[in-house]
Parts: sequence; C-alpha cells; structure tokens
Amino acid sequence: MAKYLIESPHTNQGCLEALDEMLVNDPKLLAKFNWGCSAGYHTGWAIVEAENEAGARAILPISLRSQARIFVVDEFTPEDIRLKHQK
Repeated sequence: MAKYLIESPHTNQGCLEALDEMLVNDPKLLAKFNWGCSAGYHTGWAIVEAENEAGARAILPISLRSQARIFVVDEFTPEDIRLKHQK
C-alpha cells in the first residue's frame, strides 16, 4: 500500500452538496479530510492508503472523482536524505 494525497476541489455553490455527498458516501472518509472552505478555498485534502492511484480515486464519491487530483506521497527519514546526498 502506498500513501496518496487527495485534493478534492468544489465550487462555493457546490460546497454543501460536496460535503453532503462525502458524508453520505462514507462518514469516516469525511473525517480524514481537511477543508479550506471556511477560508474561501473550496477544496478538501486527505492522505489515504491505497494500492494505486485508481484505488485512491475510487475512495471518493463518484461525483467528486473527475475533479480530484491524486498524488503519491512519501515520508523521508534523516537516513533517506543522507543516502540521497551520497548518490
């Protein structure tokens, strides 16, 4: 399993609809998201584990999948960084 950052934008007009869909689809998934809506930036972000990008996208309600951006993300330890410098 890999970690993926999901970026799920929606419009100001579609804000409550997007949140409602997330709630109905999976309340536990809703809890994983952080939202910029209160600041006027209508986007949610979550880090999830999935087999691949398609699996991460499939976590979202169908109506939010096409707009979402999915990125594989990594964590680096001090040792990882040291090894990168040696290459």
